[in-house]
Amino acid sequence: MTTNNDIIIDLKGENNHAFGELYKLYFGSVNRFVINNQGNSDDAEDIFQDTMLVLVEKLRPDNFYLTASIKTYILAISKNLWLKRLRTVHRITELTDLHDHKFFEEINLAIEQEKTYWDKLQNYMTKITDHCNRLLHDMFFKNKSMEQIQQDYGYSNKHNAQNQKHKCMEQIRKVKEKDEEKVGNG
Repeated sequence: MTTNNDIIIDLKGENNHAFGELYKLYFGSVNRFVINNQGNSDDAEDIFQDTMLVLVEKLRPDNFYLTASIKTYILAISKNLWLKRLRTVHRITELTDLHDHKFFEEINLAIEQEKTYWDKLQNYMTKITDHCNRLLHDMFFKNKSMEQIQQDYGYSNKHNAQNQKHKCMEQIRKVKEKDEEKVGNG
């Protein structure tokens, strides 16, 4: 399974495998959006290619930090490019311009909510044991398999590794509940 991080590294190196993966995963959504908004599949192909160019350009700086999922970025970029193209060929109406504004507010809100989620998760991760922090980071951020976790952490079998994962997830849940309780009482 290819992770977002692997895809970003591949894209920065302009690896064609990453482009193919992203096409398989997200072209259908871009195609549907374009077709539902006065376009056709050829338009969608053009927009998707332009989206890949914009995405690679955004990824070039070494200090780039992904604040939303790659899917969110791809859909936001492609929708922005398509709406921009519609405006330039005067096929867009006043009503669609209002939708356009609302759409971008929704995209920004989605990115903000995802950032807030990751900020909260990172905060929770600092409040659990170091062992659980490392284990969950390896599982969810580095996408290590249960077999790899078993080997790296010296568990005698996969079942023990899964039990430890469950205990670590419980730590996160308890920290989350405690934080939410503070917010509710504060």
